[in-house]
Amino acid sequence: MGQAKTVLAFDFGASSGRAIRARFDGGSIGYEEIHRFENVPVTANGHMCHDVGYIMAEVETALGKAGPVDSLAFDTWGVDYGLLDGAGRLLRPPCHYRDGRTHGALEQACKAIPAQELYRLTGSQIMEINTLFQLMRDDLAGAETLLFMPDLFAYLLSGVKACERSIASTSQMLSPVTREWSAPVLEAFGIRQDLFAPLVDSGTVVGEYQGIKVIAAAGHDTQCAVAAMPLAPGEDAAFLSCGTWSLLGCEMDAPILTEESASLGLSNELGAGGKVHYLKNISGLWLIQELRRSLAETDKKYSYNELERLARESLPLRSFIDPDAEAFAGPGGMPEKIRSYCRRTGQPVPETPGQLARCIYESLALKYRLALGQIYQCTGRRFDVLHLLGGGTKDGFLCQQAADSLGLPVAAGPVEATALGNVLLQLAALGEIKDISEGREILARTEPVKRFEPGPAEGWDEAFARFTKIITMEVSL
Repeated sequence: MGQAKTVLAFDFGASSGRAIRARFDGGSIGYEEIHRFENVPVTANGHMCHDVGYIMAEVETALGKAGPVDSLAFDTWGVDYGLLDGAGRLLRPPCHYRDGRTHGALEQACKAIPAQELYRLTGSQIMEINTLFQLMRDDLAGAETLLFMPDLFAYLLSGVKACERSIASTSQMLSPVTREWSAPVLEAFGIRQDLFAPLVDSGTVVGEYQGIKVIAAAGHDTQCAVAAMPLAPGEDAAFLSCGTWSLLGCEMDAPILTEESASLGLSNELGAGGKVHYLKNISGLWLIQELRRSLAETDKKYSYNELERLARESLPLRSFIDPDAEAFAGPGGMPEKIRSYCRRTGQPVPETPGQLARCIYESLALKYRLALGQIYQCTGRRFDVLHLLGGGTKDGFLCQQAADSLGLPVAAGPVEATALGNVLLQLAALGEIKDISEGREILARTEPVKRFEPGPAEGWDEAFARFTKIITMEVSL
């Protein structure tokens, strides 16, 4: 270990991006956010897309603010990608996973490979937003190379094309057993294997930018967040990486590829440190974000803290939605979408902003309970605690609702888990720490974690029974 190192973590979500500068002195990590920007989709060629030129301009701004750094790395949301031509230029703006182009792709895909076989080969929860189904609706003419979003940003700085495994595992094309591309899947869908850049492990130095090492951390932000989970010795923990999406799961040594796992929609994603993250993708604070945005359009402007306060003041366990119902996947009209769902399922209709927000919070907490039960069912494990990681840790109401619903203590923190996981992987690549385990020990000593104990189970047990009946009813309507 040499002198103190300074690294720059770019953490991009589907709605915002920021740059975190961190300094490691051999015993602790000091960090600060030096730049933040809104990541607003644009319309291009009739599709919802990511504005890569704008994002890279924000990257340059952050680099100008950062001062001297030893390395940098990107983490982003999963599944989306850019296509490069033979000269290494971006063919067109990358499509956003919330664009509607993949509607109906699953039915078409299952004619090439039955869903059960596709799951056995890839271990991924089968969702229409996954890269495989996006490629079915894309024009690959002139495409020389596909780069997932974090790899694309790294390439635009370093000129080096690489494909980091954690982000590749969100694609529905990677084998969780061999950790290589699934040849049967690529063949069935007519996808060239040489379309992809060489696969690299999390924490690999891939190139340089003006003397700064460019590192492939864990490109998928969920895997970065889990890398920063401050586990206590001997603790058997589940994790909930909570932001726009909620990803609830546990670390495993090997994937689970059974029919039962497939039918429950559980996913095997590759994490940093060689682990498999066995998890469920659940809609997250996107619902609150969209509620707030929709209310603002009707001149009812609330901060997130105000919406949380109004939710606390509203009657509990009154109305529920399935957070993952297709109706809630797209932007716009969130209040009426929630009210319509409740009308269809014969529930009291939430009218006020507080009632709407409470409906979202409680529905998320109940969906977490459903997902954790499914993970129990497939793994046989019982967890001591749920580590809630990322931006959702700032929402104390959600943390308490999760504890109450699950009947488990919730350890909330670090708030900056995603960026800190990115930092840890850079420090490991630089040889400053041995591995993720050492990094977690550092964070456990230095990062604040707030604990939420579960309350009485009785009301939540009855609510869970109603919730499962309601979401089953909605599917059949």
